[in-house]
Amino acid sequence: MSEPEPTRDYLDITARVLLMPVLLGQAVHVRTSYIELPEPTGTRSGVIGSGPPLQLLIIGDSSALGIGVATQADALLGQLTHRLGRHATVTYDLVAKTGAKTADALEWVKDLPKAKYDVVVTALGVNDVTKGVSLRRWLRQQAALFDQLTSRLDHPKIIVSGLPPIGQFPLLPHPLRWVLGRQAARFDRHLHMLAAGRPDCVALKFNMGLDESNMSADGFHPGPLVYARWADEVAQVVLTDPDLLDADLGAS
Repeated sequence: MSEPEPTRDYLDITARVLLMPVLLGQAVHVRTSYIELPEPTGTRSGVIGSGPPLQLLIIGDSSALGIGVATQADALLGQLTHRLGRHATVTYDLVAKTGAKTADALEWVKDLPKAKYDVVVTALGVNDVTKGVSLRRWLRQQAALFDQLTSRLDHPKIIVSGLPPIGQFPLLPHPLRWVLGRQAARFDRHLHMLAAGRPDCVALKFNMGLDESNMSADGFHPGPLVYARWADEVAQVVLTDPDLLDADLGAS
């Protein structure tokens, strides 16, 4: 099924044009004042748990990588494999890079050897928004990414992480925060429409408020509580899918 046709939001377009000088100045200020956090320590591939086998791949940007916490144990990878490892023998891989856009992940997948994964979790879109990728192009790239994941990785369940509310990121000043937040929400709506048309995909809605109390020190990346909620939601999809594991495990 082809991706949903994006509609133009003329309010956003007009606002961006009128505010362009201010937005450009704020973008420069954000880049110069941004605190660059180190990558979390810990393994990105391995095996954990006991029970039926489950092959897991996480692919995406700095949030997939776990920027914002000190170790992979507190990042999405560690928190998710800890939850799944109670019910399955999880073989896991993490392929992620700070600043990655969907186009980058698409190239990574093309270079991956054909293999079997039961579950692939994607975390992409924030950098596409902040770096000015058009919605139409982004949707084409997302659809191509899903196709590549399906064909190269033996038809996994693709769990698509929704975009976070960029309009709540503490790092960003207004009106830049408002403009990017509106664009991220628009991308997220269309991402869910795209995933809904594909039986191999499940899109997660980001439903957690963000502020200084649960974000990392840079005001842009998740903190441990956000990663924990994210891992909970992914684990729930996996553990209640009878095609992946015993459906009764989700209640244990």
